[in-house]
Amino acid sequence: MRALIQRVTNACVTVDGVDVGKINKGILLFLAVVAGDGQQQCSNMVRKVAGLRIFPDSDGRMNLSVADIDGEILVVSQFTLAADLKKGYRPSFGSAEEPKLAQEMCNNFCKELRATGIKVEEGEFGADMQVSLNNDGPVTFWLDFPPKIGS
Repeated sequence: MRALIQRVTNACVTVDGVDVGKINKGILLFLAVVAGDGQQQCSNMVRKVAGLRIFPDSDGRMNLSVADIDGEILVVSQFTLAADLKKGYRPSFGSAEEPKLAQEMCNNFCKELRATGIKVEEGEFGADMQVSLNNDGPVTFWLDFPPKIGS
């Protein structure tokens, strides 16, 4: 699994002019499921995202998690994060998981994340989405839990 994580003051995802997910202070997380991802990658990603200390404490140091600040997470599926850009100029998406399995994994990710007690909003899997955000900082991180070979 791959995630692009942005600390935001607010974020919203819209489909056909309708807000389908909206948060205030927290994390906007773009999530890609890579072929071969399984429960281990999902659980590792949930644990890491829930515990990331990327919010400032009273001294301005990144020392608080999204739960510590009573923040929210907006999860947006984005298969393009699985793109291979090494050859040529057209992205290759051969490493992205098949859509049905990717949707199941995204749903499971959100379910596990909610089980931590964090409020989670979602985009709409496979839809043409418009995402708006106010990046706080800006603070942006790349997180990757690749599938294990032979697992």
